Amino acid sequence: MRKIKWGVLGTAYIFERDTARGMALAENCELVAIAGRTLEKALAFKEKYGFTRAYGSYDALLDDPEIEAVYIPLPNTMHCEWTLRALRKGKHVLCEKPLAPTAAEAEEMFRVAQENGVHLMEAFAYQHSPLVQAVRDEIDRGTIGDVRYVEAALITSDYDMSNIRMRRETLGGCTYDLGVYAMSFIQRMLGREPRDVRAVASFAENHIDTYTTGVFEYDGGAKANFACGMVLATEKNSALDRFQIHGTKGSITSVNFGFNCPGTLSYRVKTFDGLDELRTVEVPNNYCLEVEQLGRCIAEGAQPAVSADFSVMLARTVDRVLASIGY
Repeated sequence: MRKIKWGVLGTAYIFERDTARGMALAENCELVAIAGRTLEKALAFKEKYGFTRAYGSYDALLDDPEIEAVYIPLPNTMHCEWTLRALRKGKHVLCEKPLAPTAAEAEEMFRVAQENGVHLMEAFAYQHSPLVQAVRDEIDRGTIGDVRYVEAALITSDYDMSNIRMRRETLGGCTYDLGVYAMSFIQRMLGREPRDVRAVASFAENHIDTYTTGVFEYDGGAKANFACGMVLATEKNSALDRFQIHGTKGSITSVNFGFNCPGTLSYRVKTFDGLDELRTVEVPNNYCLEVEQLGRCIAEGAQPAVSADFSVMLARTVDRVLASIGY
């Protein structure tokens, strides 16, 4: 198995908390270079995570001819700029969600990727989860009939106002940080874009949304509801992750579920003809799965599991939600 030579742009918390472990587990990933805003910070990460070299600027890493793929965990406002720079340097890119602040920027990013013959994939680690695939398979098999209603939510602790999630200038707020999980889950299960979008939100003083909920309506009569918020006990790293899907023959409901959680996860299937089963799925590290998947795209000609069409459709929906709440 060929190992893809990776670089990481930035010493972000999500890399430390989640992606570093996933990249270390990925069989086709070689951690080559880390870049930070300062060389000192990059050198510290080099030693801690086993990179071969460190750079004191993002451009210096992108100029490294050995780097094949770049992971971008920078703040939301920097995703588009640095993804475009990496793509134009001929690097494949795994960029954290949300891929871009707007659908127009997302479309430009994929256009530039295509022009430069490289892959771009939005880093929705949970979309690679075998549990998510198992639920989608239930729908495809017709287990619950035609889907009439989908509900998904991700609610977390709130944070000190110094946290990047809580800053307007870095496009913080719960829709960008959390709502994209719930909305992308709904999109995965229904497979299409809503006809109508309506949403309401609560805002902090600096005009970032701290709780947002919305209703989607689809051609054919299906409806969906999403909720996201930073409202649980402050700085306790607690979360409420859930989904339910109702069809003309029954329902699927999360039982032991977390969007990016590994381990033994479960959901319940109930049908109107009497079936009532708890089904379990063994889920490995989702961050490892996404890194390995993009590696297969580069080395083996696979296609990104989180496609351009998926990410652009989601970005359009997020645009509509943000317009509805007045973000």
